[in-house]
Order: sequence, then C-alpha cells, then structure tokens
Amino acid sequence: MKIALAQLNPTVGDIAGNSRKIIQALDHAREQGAEMVVFSELVICGYPPRDLLQVEGFADQCAAMTKFIGEEHTKDIAIILGTPLPVAATSGVGIANSLVVYSNNEYLGYYDKRLLPTYDVFDEDRYFTPGEDQRIIEINDTRIGLAICEDLWKGADAGFSARYRDKPDPVEELIRASADIIIAPSASPFVLGKEHKHISILAAHARKHHVPVVSVNQVGANDDLIFAGQSTAVDRHGQVCIQCARFNEDLALVDTDQLEPIAHQVSSDEQIIIEALTVGVHDYVTKCGFEKVCIGLSGGIDSAIVAAIAVRALGKKSVLGASMPGRFSSEGSKIDAYALADNLGINCITMPIEPGFRGVSESLNPAFLAIDEPALGETLPDLTQENLQSRIRGTMMMALSNRTGGLVLTTGNKSEIAVGYCTLYGDMNGGLAVIADVPKTMVFSVCRYMNEHFADFGFDCPPIPVSTIEKPPSAELAPGQFDSDSLPEYVVLDAIVERHIEGLQTAERIVLETGFDEATVRRICRLIDVNEYKRQQMAVGLKLTSIAFGRGRRMPIAQRWSR
Repeated sequence: MKIALAQLNPTVGDIAGNSRKIIQALDHAREQGAEMVVFSELVICGYPPRDLLQVEGFADQCAAMTKFIGEEHTKDIAIILGTPLPVAATSGVGIANSLVVYSNNEYLGYYDKRLLPTYDVFDEDRYFTPGEDQRIIEINDTRIGLAICEDLWKGADAGFSARYRDKPDPVEELIRASADIIIAPSASPFVLGKEHKHISILAAHARKHHVPVVSVNQVGANDDLIFAGQSTAVDRHGQVCIQCARFNEDLALVDTDQLEPIAHQVSSDEQIIIEALTVGVHDYVTKCGFEKVCIGLSGGIDSAIVAAIAVRALGKKSVLGASMPGRFSSEGSKIDAYALADNLGINCITMPIEPGFRGVSESLNPAFLAIDEPALGETLPDLTQENLQSRIRGTMMMALSNRTGGLVLTTGNKSEIAVGYCTLYGDMNGGLAVIADVPKTMVFSVCRYMNEHFADFGFDCPPIPVSTIEKPPSAELAPGQFDSDSLPEYVVLDAIVERHIEGLQTAERIVLETGFDEATVRRICRLIDVNEYKRQQMAVGLKLTSIAFGRGRRMPIAQRWSR
C-alpha cells in the first residue's frame, strides 16, 4: 500500500484553517498516487487544545468538520484523521481522542486512544474518556491496526509501562487481531534527545511483532510546546525507511511493499536547538497575531541569541532592538549591542534609563526617609537600586510594545531563572521567554556554533560579536559587577540546576555524585526552591528539556518541605 505521511502544522482552535491544510494535503497525496493519507493526532483542532475541549460546541464542530472532509474529499483515497469526538461513555457524556477513517467518501470506522498520558505537560485524563477496544480497519486487503501516540509506550520498554500497569497493551491486542501494519498518529512535543527514543519505540514494536510501524507526528509550535515532526516509518525489522523533515511541514510517500532502509542523519544539539527555537518564536508570534517583536539589547550574550533567533524566525524587518544604557553600562556593552544590530541588519534605538531612574528616585526618597530608610544613592547600589534600573527598562520595553504593536521577547536563560537572577516586572517583562529552558553554558555553545555555521542559518556574517561571547557575564547594575560575584561558575551552576530540576535530586545526592562544594550546592538548591514565585509569573517559556519551568513543573510556592 502506498501511504502518504501528511505532517502538518495546525493552529490550536483553527478548525477551518487546519481543514484547508488537510484538504490540500489530500489533493497533493492523491496526485502522487497515494492510496491512503495519515494525519497527526487531533490535527483537526491542533494539539494541545486543553480547555477548549470543554467549551460548548467545540468537539461537535471538530466532529462535523471531520465528517465533511471524509464524505466530500476522499474520492479515490483513504484517510486516517485525528479529531476529538463526543462519545457516550458509561458514566455519561465524554470526549475521546480519536482517529476517524474514510475511504472513497465512505465512513469505515473510528478508534479511541486508550492510554492517556497525564504527567509533565499532559493532562489527557482531564479531558478524554479512554477507549476500550482495539480497532482494525481493512483497506485494499491490508489489515491496519490503529493506535495513537502513547498507546505505543507500554509494550516497547519505553520506561512508562508502570504508568499503565493495569491496562492491556494496545499493540499486543492489534497483533492478536492479525494486523498487517500498525499506524499510530501522534502529537509528541519536542524534547532534546527524544527523537532517538521515539524511533526505538517504533523499532521495538516492529521487531517484536514483525510488522511495519508508521507514526505521523505534528510539527510546529503551540504556546510553550514545540513539535519536531520527523514522522517515521520502519519496516518489520525496525529499520527506518522514511522520515519526514524536522521542524517543517512535509508530505512523504511510503510503499509498504517496497520498504528500503535509509541512513539516519545525526545533527548536533546546537543545530537542533536553533531550529527548535526558531519554530517556537515564529509560531508563537504569528499564531498570536503579532507581526513584529521588540528586544532589549544589553550587549550581553542572552539578548544576542534571542535577537538572532528572532531574525531567523521573523525576518530582520520584524525585529526592533532597544539599547537602554544606564549609569553602570560599560562602553563595550553599548558597542556590542549596536554591533549585533548591524550584523543582523535590524533597527536599534537608544532609550537611556538614567532620566527615569533619577525621576523615580526623587519620588521614592522622601517616602524612604519618612520610614527611616536611607535615600537611594546614599550607599553603593543595593538590591533596591539594582532592581529599579531593571524595572525601568521593563517599563520602557512595554511602552515600546504598546506604541509599535511588537511583542516583547524576554532574554533570561534557564540558569538565571532557576536561581532568581532576574527581576520581576523588569527584565522578566514580555510575552515570550525564548531561552527560558536553555542553560547558560548551552547559550554560549549555541552562539559559537551559530557563528561558525552562520551561512547555514541564513546570516551574511557571524551574527554574535566575538566580544559578547568572550567577556564575563554581567547584569551591569552596579560598579564592577559580574555574575561570578554571586553565582558559581556556570558549568557548576548548570549541573546543579539540571540535577535538582530535571533529576529531582536533593543537595545531598548532588554533592555525593559530583563532589561539588556542599555549601555551594545547598545555597543553589535553596535559591531554586525559594524563587518559584518568580517563575510562576514569568512569560510563556519555550520547552526544550524534559522538565522546563512552566505547566510541566508544578511546585507549590508557599511550602516548607525540607529533607
């Protein structure tokens, strides 16, 4: 059978727009001689639809559009289409995460997802009623076993079997029902390194059951989640025979009677991160209806990488930089900010913060003195003065956003956000936290990689000034200030952050396994814990790692647990 893998970038809730994409892909596949087209999980409404599923009429509209496509647009071709479907559950009315199959404008059947993920960013138990039965659909004498994403994760030693201990293995049941091939649409969010696990799961089922396995994944980004695509077909020996593009829409044709293994290309983490962030920024900005973005350019490496990613995602005419020098800004940082703008070909304006800082200080000082607090400026800059500078910058960036209509991109990295090395209502102001899940050491690595391969990423010259990469990191909110004054070296900090956040390790375990200074580890772990209140107020952050700050990490703010 000739099957087209239709890898699309749906927008959540845009049922009409997503349907146009589906119909176009159907027409294209038919022209290429496909007998069947497979789309991704919940492609009609986009994944994840979240509480839209609970809005009156939403699931009904999805079902109606699915029916329209199936009955009007599947002449001489079959489709497997992902959609939410209202179902009559035993306990009342529910919604299923379903696949619907049509062929030659006739309805053939449906399948409801059976294993519903409810961990990390997933809340499918909140919305969906699980299916109870396996489903085989016969098309052109081929018995097609239907599954959806997580349904594959129980029987492939993927590390999730314990979650579904009391559930039957959906794939085992399909094989017992004599499936000739397993087709499993998915909407699996991108996590760095996850691609290899996905392929291993498909391959494990293929080798175990001696059938080809086809998985069509969503591509693009919705809110914090990025989807890599890379839809894959493996033969009965578990060898990859087709793989769609990474981070781009694609339509690939596979003939299950003539499967030939292909070489799997390996890319560096740096390249994949650049591509993922580019898609994340592009889709968040455009799907939210913005046409341009604003970025505060400090001359530092974080704002540099965010600006470079924004240019890749949106084009240089859609990116506006703002240099906001203060009394402690070095001349080198001012020069680096404009050098970056020149390299990227973007407009950069200057908005000095000193007049605003003086004005706010003059308003605050009488109040401070009235409560027996020292006036600003009587001592070396303290935390109040440092944060005031940052908050003036944040206010100015939001004013620039209001005036231009551009979305403000924040520039904090995961390392700094983890320990609270950021200012609420200051540098945290904005609509999208682009590198909130990128550790500082990786920021440096990605910038070096981008400079070395600048032409591959569409730049005319290395975009990041060398001095930006080489100078010691500093917030420049006090004289001679460096990050190293209050934080350990970033290679140490990032290791602690990864172990404490992603590994959920205690300070004791980290010290035991790394040999790091105990006082340093305890201090950093405490900083991570007590700064949860900041992170829960930050802009939406693009997710790249197994545990990012956001919906997948649900730590309480007011808590006193201690080992």
